[in-house]
Amino acid sequence: MISVMIVDDQEMIREGLRTIIGAHPDLQVAAVAGDGLEALKLLESTAVDVVLMDIRMPGIDGVEATRRIRATRSSAQVRICVLTTFDNDENVLRALKAGADGFLSKGAGPTELTAGILDIAGGGSALSPTALSAVVTHVAEDNSVPDDPQALKLFAALTAREREVVEAIVTGLDNQQIAEAMFVSPFTVKTHANRAMSKVGARDRAQLVSMAVRAGMRP
Repeated sequence: MISVMIVDDQEMIREGLRTIIGAHPDLQVAAVAGDGLEALKLLESTAVDVVLMDIRMPGIDGVEATRRIRATRSSAQVRICVLTTFDNDENVLRALKAGADGFLSKGAGPTELTAGILDIAGGGSALSPTALSAVVTHVAEDNSVPDDPQALKLFAALTAREREVVEAIVTGLDNQQIAEAMFVSPFTVKTHANRAMSKVGARDRAQLVSMAVRAGMRP
């Protein structure tokens, strides 16, 4: 059973998330906090696998709360998924740089939300299409760093299928969309993506995209 902490300053959002998560057989709500400071305090005494973190909250925002959690706990100890309505580039990048493991929109349906939590809990990196697009756009438009010879060498070791999956990820497609395009299962796509990340040393999909663009892949 995966334990989840909900952190959001709106009671309606907290209760809605509690209902969705509580209805899933593999998930349980371990704690609920109304702001970042309360979340930090609860984490001192509550065992949690995944934190669903809002960004805009009174006191300290979700980015700062994420940064403080990461100062004492690694991703191996607790996973953090930023959940917000503010899907703009700045918030995505701030959250990821602070140590978030995933980024999902509050507009996500119950299936996408619970799948994202399970993915993150299992070591993956759930990124909403908008969030992934923000990462791709930022890296692709960053001309300050040229193509990295080391990245080129690492990606050259990928199989043709792994490279095809990575190229699709760089364009912003999710596992389901890639699976449909390649006529394979989403699980097969995830397997190829995970193998690619392992080979190039990427900790998550956001870093995989960044490295892929440095290796010359462009959306």
